[in-house]
Amino acid sequence: MRVLTIGGYGFTEEGFVRALGAAGVNVLVDVRQRRGMRGARYAFLNRERLQTSMSAAGIRYVHARELAPTADIRDAQKREDANIGIGKRDRSRLSPEFVRRYQTEILSRFDAMAFRGVLNEATAVALFCVEGHPDACHRSLAAEHIARAFGEEGPVEHLRP
Repeated sequence: MRVLTIGGYGFTEEGFVRALGAAGVNVLVDVRQRRGMRGARYAFLNRERLQTSMSAAGIRYVHARELAPTADIRDAQKREDANIGIGKRDRSRLSPEFVRRYQTEILSRFDAMAFRGVLNEATAVALFCVEGHPDACHRSLAAEHIARAFGEEGPVEHLRP
């Protein structure tokens, strides 16, 4: 099973679906806690619309809320962003505190093998969150963790606009 990631920022709805299809993704795993987006530009990433477009494209949609960072962990990243004067969309990396807390509070408790059962016979699974740069988002940490747990030898692929 190939493990990929995809962010929402920078994509159009058509480009998002096309990127997943071109990569052969057959399961999209939404790793957001809240599955909504503000504004018309990214409305296609709101839960219901995203589920509808994935179904139309033949891609199964799975919500893995257990992989979403808690509000407290997200707040740690917001504080770091404020300290260095950068906005969420401009971030290129996660803070060391966010990474440490996400790994100890989320990933250490995550049962990857039970999750593999949820994925059934997926051949390519893409973890989705909104940030454009994979290193600025928890989905990259989750994807690496899952790939290791599944014994995948290839690198995690990151789909970009």
